[in-house]
Amino acid sequence: MKKESRVGPTGDGSGRSRLWGPYLSERQWGTVREDYSPGGDAWSYFPHDHARSRAYRWGEDGLGGICDEKQRLCLSVALWNGRDPILKERAFGLTNAEGNHGEDVKEYYFYLDATPSHSYLKYLYKYPQAPYPYNDLVAVNGSRSRQEFEYELLDTGVFAEQRYFDVTVEYAKADHDDILMRITVDNRGPDEATLHVLPTLWFRNTWSWGEHASPAPKPVLRAAEGPRSTRTIRADHPELGSYDLRCGASAELLFTENETDKARLFGTASDTTYVKDGIGRHVVEGEPHTVNPTQEGTKAAAHHTLTVPAGGSETLRLRLGPAGAQLTLARGFDSVFRDRIAEADAFYGELTPKGAGEDEARVLRQALAGMLWSKQYYAFDLETWLAEHHLTPWSLPKPGVRNREWFHMVSDDIVSMPDKWEYPWFAAWDLAFHAVALSVVDIDFAKQQLELLLRDSFLHPNGQIPAYEWSFGDVNPPVHAWAAYFVYTVEKETTGHADHAFLERTFQKLLTNFTWWVNRKDPSGRNVFQGGFLGLDNIGVFDRSAPLPTGGSLEQADGTAWMALYCQSMLQIALELVEHNETYDELVLKFVEHYLWISASMDRLGDLGDELWDEEDGFFYDVLRLPDGQAVRLKVRSMVGLLPLCASTVFQPQQLDRLSGLGDRLQRFAARHPSLSVTLSQATAGKAGGPRLLSVVDEKKLVRVLSRMLSEDEFLSPYGIRALSRYHAEHPYTFWVHGQEYKVGYLPAESDTGMFGGNSNWRGPVWLPMNALVIRSLLHLYGFYGDELTVECPTGSGVRMNLFEVAQEISTRLGRIFLRDEDGHRPVYGGQPLFRDDPHWRDLISFYEYFHGDNGAGIGASHQTGWTGLVAALMKIFGTLGPDAFRPRTTRR
Repeated sequence: MKKESRVGPTGDGSGRSRLWGPYLSERQWGTVREDYSPGGDAWSYFPHDHARSRAYRWGEDGLGGICDEKQRLCLSVALWNGRDPILKERAFGLTNAEGNHGEDVKEYYFYLDATPSHSYLKYLYKYPQAPYPYNDLVAVNGSRSRQEFEYELLDTGVFAEQRYFDVTVEYAKADHDDILMRITVDNRGPDEATLHVLPTLWFRNTWSWGEHASPAPKPVLRAAEGPRSTRTIRADHPELGSYDLRCGASAELLFTENETDKARLFGTASDTTYVKDGIGRHVVEGEPHTVNPTQEGTKAAAHHTLTVPAGGSETLRLRLGPAGAQLTLARGFDSVFRDRIAEADAFYGELTPKGAGEDEARVLRQALAGMLWSKQYYAFDLETWLAEHHLTPWSLPKPGVRNREWFHMVSDDIVSMPDKWEYPWFAAWDLAFHAVALSVVDIDFAKQQLELLLRDSFLHPNGQIPAYEWSFGDVNPPVHAWAAYFVYTVEKETTGHADHAFLERTFQKLLTNFTWWVNRKDPSGRNVFQGGFLGLDNIGVFDRSAPLPTGGSLEQADGTAWMALYCQSMLQIALELVEHNETYDELVLKFVEHYLWISASMDRLGDLGDELWDEEDGFFYDVLRLPDGQAVRLKVRSMVGLLPLCASTVFQPQQLDRLSGLGDRLQRFAARHPSLSVTLSQATAGKAGGPRLLSVVDEKKLVRVLSRMLSEDEFLSPYGIRALSRYHAEHPYTFWVHGQEYKVGYLPAESDTGMFGGNSNWRGPVWLPMNALVIRSLLHLYGFYGDELTVECPTGSGVRMNLFEVAQEISTRLGRIFLRDEDGHRPVYGGQPLFRDDPHWRDLISFYEYFHGDNGAGIGASHQTGWTGLVAALMKIFGTLGPDAFRPRTTRR
C-alpha cells in the first residue's frame, strides 16, 4: 500500500489532523439550546422560518459543511434554483407538531465517504429544479392522521422527469489546515437548467451576547488580494488565526454580518445594516443594498451562477488554508483528491472482511461514513443558559425551563450525534452504541466519546449520566460499562494494545454512576429496578416516565435486566484490572454479589405471582404493584421480556483463577443466603477448568424464551428481532383503569399515538441496538453451551441451530435490510421504485432510526447512522470471525 501522508485516513497521531472536520450541524433551530421561550416550546420559539434571519446563540448549521473543532469558522454550501422563495442554506423538515408522526427531515442527502481524520469527505444533496414545496409538505402532513403514511418529498412530484441537480460536495486535505473543496453539479433533467451555488464562509456569533456571557472579540471577513484568476476571502480570528478561502475568478463575493434581522422577525430596528439573511435577500429577491459594498463582514459567500446542460456537469474548486500560503486551484489540486481517495479506498479495503461482496462493502463503507460525518461540535454552558433564563443554583423550579439541576454542565466538545438533523444533541445510551460501531473504524474517537459523558463537566455530582438535551435528568439504559469493555477488547484484540488506563478511568467514574442507580432506582430495596421509560419510549402499557394512573409503582423487567448486565460488565472490567492492581479484588466480589441479588429478584424460589418471570408463559413481564400491595403482571410480550436474555456473560477460568479464595468466599455467601443457591449455581456450573456463566436465565428458561423469540409468528422478522411480538396483532393487551382502556397492539411501523412525540415506536419495529445486544448474549451463551445446545430456528421449522448460528442468522437478517435483493430492491426503501431502478439512487443508502417489523422499510430519523451504524460492526464480526472464536475452550459435559 502507498505510504500515507500525515493527513491520511487516520492522521499522524498528533490530533492536528482533526482540527477541521464535518462538525457542523444540519439543524440548530428548534433545539433546547436555542429556546428562550417562557413555556419551553423549543420548536415554536425558533422555527425554520427564523433560521435564515436569526443569529444562533450556541451553534451553527449548514448543508454538507465543515468547521474547526471549536466551530469558530464554518464553511458550507448554499443553493438557489431560481424558483425557491428562499436560499437553500440548511435542510428543511417538519417540527414535532407539524408531522403526523412527529418531526422529520424532508430532504434527500447522503454521506458517501469519510475517513477518521477527515482527510477525505464526500456528501451528496439532491436539489429539485422545481420550487421546493415547503408549504405543501407542512399542509398535507398536517392534514393526515397518525394512521396514514407520511407525505414525503418524493410524493410531491418535484423529482418528476428527473428534474433535479445532484450536488456532490467533497473535501480533501493537503495538510491538517489546508482543505480543498470540490463541488460537482450534475443536471439529471432533460433540459438545460441554472443553479446558483454559494459556498459560504462565516464565523459563529460569539460576540453579541449580554451580561451573562463572555463575549469574544469580533472576528472579520474581508475581500483580499490573491493569485491571478482567483478571488479570495480573508478570515481573521483572534484565536483561530488567519485563513484564506480561494475560489475562481468568476465568483461574485458577497458580504454581510451574522447578526439577527430584527426588522424582518420582530418589526424593530436591527443592530446593523447588514444582517444574516442579507446574502439570501440579495440573490433571491434582488435587493441591492443588503450586502456590504465594502466587502467586509462576518458572513460571506462566493456566488457562482452555473448553467448546466441536460445530463451535463459543472465543477467548482475552492481551497481554505492559512493566509498567505500558496493555495493554488490549478496545478496539483486534482492530484490531492486522487491521493486522498486512493488512501480512503485502501483504508476501507483493509477494513472490509475478505469475501464480502461489492454491495456488502458499499453498505459497510456508507454506514461508517455516516458515523464519521455525524460528529458535531456541541456547545452548551448550562450555568450561562440558566442564568439567561433568570435561574440560579438556589432558585426554585421554574415552569418551562429544563435542566435546572445541571448548572455544573459545560460542553465545548465534538460529540457523536444520533442524527444531525432530527437529534442534533447527544443521548447517553445512543452514544454508547455509537462507540461500539465507531470502534470498527476509529478506536481513539470511540474511547474519547465514552469518557466524555463521565467527565466532571458532564457527570452530575450525584453520579447521574446526563440523558439527552430535552431532559438531562431522565434515565437512559446503563450500557456505558458494556460499551467501554467492548471497545477496550476490540483494541486489545486488533492492535495488541490493552489500554488499562482508559479502562480504569472509565471504571472509577462508573462506580459513582452504579451507586446512583442502586440508590435512586431501587426504591423498595428489593433489587427490582424502576428506571422509567429507559429509552424504549411507548413499549409499555403506560407512559413509564410519568406517574401511573393506578398509583403504586412499576417493577421493570428491562430495568432489572439492565442492572444485571451493568453488574456483569463492571465485573468484567474489574477482573481485567485486578491483574495489574490487586485492590480490585474486593470490587470483583462486590459486583458478583450485586449480580446474584438482582438475578435472584427476577425469579425467586417458588412460583410466585409477584415476580418478573412467568413460569406458565415462559417469559418475563413488568409487574404493576398497586397501592394496596397487590401485584399484577402486565403480560405484554415485548423486548422488555427479552432483555433478561441479554444479561448473560461468560468468564474464562483464567480470569477467575487470578482471585485467590474467590470460590471459598462465594460458597460462604451461598451458605448465608440459601435463596440464592440456584442463581449461584449458574455462576459455577460447567466442567472443572471450563468457562463460567453468569446469566439471568438457566438452560430451561433460555430455551423457552428463545422459542418465542425465534418464532416468525412472534419476534423473528425477516429483518431481525421485532421489539414487540406479532402475537399482539390479533391479541392486543388491554388494561382498564377508572373506565379508561390502555392498550398495546402490534404496530410494525410508525406509532399511532402521540406518546413521546409520535415519531418513535417500540411496538413492533426492528431496532439495531437491541438486536446487537441479543446477538452479543447469544455469542456469550454459545461460549458456555457450545455446539451441544441447539434450538429450532425458526421455531417450528425443524431446523436446529447452535447459538452461534442463531446469532449469525439474526445478523444476516439485519444486513438484508440494506442489501439489494435478487430484484435489485433494498428493503430499507420500502416499495419506492426510484431507489430500486434509477442508477442515480439505487446505491445510495440511508441508515434509519428503526425498521418496519414485516418488510424492513426504514422509519424514523432517516439519516440516523448512529446506532444503526452497528450493522457495520456486525458485518465485520461475522465476516471475520467464525464459531471457533466463541466456542468453549473445554467440552462442557
